[in-house]
Amino acid sequence: MEAILLTIVLAPLVGALIAGLFRNQIGKAGAHSVTILGVGIACALSMYVLWQHAFNDAPVYNETVYTWLVTDGLRMEIGFLIDSLTAMMMAVVTFVSLMVHIYTIGYMAHEEGYQRFFSYIALFTFSMLMLVMSNNFLQLFFGWEAVGLVSYLLIGFYFKKETAIFANMKAFLVNRVGDFGFILGIAAVAMYFNSLDYATVFNKAPQLADATINIWGDSGWSLMTVTCILLFIGAMGKSAQVPLHVWLPDSMEGPTPISALIHAATMVTAGIFMVARMSPLYELSETALTFVLVIGATTAFFMGLIGIVQNDIKRVVAYSTLSQLGYMVAALGASAYAAGLFHLMTHAFFKALLFLAAGSVIIGMHHDQDIRNMGGVRKYMPITHWTALLGSLALIGFPGFSGFFSKDAIIEAVHHSQIAGAGYAYALLVAGVFVTALYSFRMYFLVFHGEGPRDEHAKEHLRESPGVVTVPLILLAIPSVVIGYFTVGPMVFGDYFDGVLTVAAVHDTLGQIDFHGAFGFMTHAFFTLPLYLALGGLALAWFIYTVKPEIARNLAIKFDWAHFILDRKYGFDEFNQAVFAGGSKLLGKFLWLVGDRAVIDGLAVNGSAHSVGKLAMVVRYLQTGMLYHYAMAIIVGLLLLLGWFVLRA
Repeated sequence: MEAILLTIVLAPLVGALIAGLFRNQIGKAGAHSVTILGVGIACALSMYVLWQHAFNDAPVYNETVYTWLVTDGLRMEIGFLIDSLTAMMMAVVTFVSLMVHIYTIGYMAHEEGYQRFFSYIALFTFSMLMLVMSNNFLQLFFGWEAVGLVSYLLIGFYFKKETAIFANMKAFLVNRVGDFGFILGIAAVAMYFNSLDYATVFNKAPQLADATINIWGDSGWSLMTVTCILLFIGAMGKSAQVPLHVWLPDSMEGPTPISALIHAATMVTAGIFMVARMSPLYELSETALTFVLVIGATTAFFMGLIGIVQNDIKRVVAYSTLSQLGYMVAALGASAYAAGLFHLMTHAFFKALLFLAAGSVIIGMHHDQDIRNMGGVRKYMPITHWTALLGSLALIGFPGFSGFFSKDAIIEAVHHSQIAGAGYAYALLVAGVFVTALYSFRMYFLVFHGEGPRDEHAKEHLRESPGVVTVPLILLAIPSVVIGYFTVGPMVFGDYFDGVLTVAAVHDTLGQIDFHGAFGFMTHAFFTLPLYLALGGLALAWFIYTVKPEIARNLAIKFDWAHFILDRKYGFDEFNQAVFAGGSKLLGKFLWLVGDRAVIDGLAVNGSAHSVGKLAMVVRYLQTGMLYHYAMAIIVGLLLLLGWFVLRA
């Protein structure tokens, strides 16, 4: 088993190194061949591991591969924990990554840095696999930071564009804020549990459930609450939750394939995976669960609203990603970890599909990304159109599609939750269903329906994308439609995650849902509000953007204040620029004036030189060059020494 697992993680790494270090020798074909081969091997073996855990009841594999160091009894190791959760994540990560690799051949065909891009995305796959396969906090942190590093490189891939450099620096800095909390959480685990191994920490957690710590003053803080919230702050950065969400929309500056790879199925879901993996800790703190629930629901609704006013096709999908990540986080806060992970899986397929479909449209439109300039694309790009439609239906939770089962399971779970903030979260998640349908089909109707692109040149050259682009769309569309129906039973309401996720009896919201099979779940939806909100959002989008487009213009004028707030993204960017960026600049200027100029230059450097000069001016008067002056000084000194010895005697 160890050989299989090492092959899974090392195959993409080998491909990345060959494509990166020998890019000039192997050329474009060699670069995409070696990386696709590496990721393909990892995908095939990951599917085998998933099959073993899903159908053959394979035992949990938890072994150390390499011990890095041991200090004061704290072991720092590299190892693998392979259970049903890990197997699912490995399969999702490698499959979506493989589709993105194939798609990239067509999308990046005429771009500079072709080999470099393939090296980056294969390296990203390796980093994500190390993260999800880890059995300890050290390796988790390595994978966590590695995906952050590679995402920085990918977002800033067009390093000659100022906007791309600004975006990747923004992503890097915002994630450092989250990672500061994350590493403090890991430090708390190491300090109080004296171990970084998952199994050891989880087994010891009940003994420390009531432990308190002093952060300042004499007041005691719950160790479990502080640790869980600190860990979740890391997830807020990586999974783009309010207020650490601001980096993700700007990251659309990178090439479209990385939007599907990083912002749909892999890096942004790392926080969801981490919190679910830490369920034995989170179940011991209702305060932490409430914090997670409220943050997730707030992100789900308010980020979805921004998607309504976006005109860049990729940014619409990006805000959709923010919103759907909020649904997953809300599920975690309601202790419905299985539902959150299930939505992670289904979302990976239909959101990667939507990003890649958007990229296909961008190719056809010669890299014009403004949906207001599009229209009628379905006549020219039928495969892209139908796959995008299927992805959109899955996104809004249309009955039978994969997104329906996962999103409705989350809403029902939150509805049954009794922890603080559940009512607030439920209201926002239900309202978010309408918002999701509205912005999703606004984009769909503006892009694919209507008379055609405004630019006659674009219309003349608009045609379907090549096979390397459309085949991944088709392969992603299939699970986007059917996988929810076949897996909702075992994953959400069955025993797939038994022994992996910990849920306290008082928090078992999924256990309160009356589930009678996937078909029964679908028929029950016709008696619930979310279905009609989704259909209402779809119908309203159709009416406004195809039948009466002037309504949208009139509403934007009448409610210009609301449009302004949403278009400015609630002012988060301005606030960060003024307070954090501006404050950092003022602090830097103050330290430069006081510390650098006054202390370092003034006292330490120039001050010491000036003092030496002054001293030298005084000492020079003693250097007369007269021998009798020096003889007199020697005699006086000798007399002083003799006098000192006499007095001491």
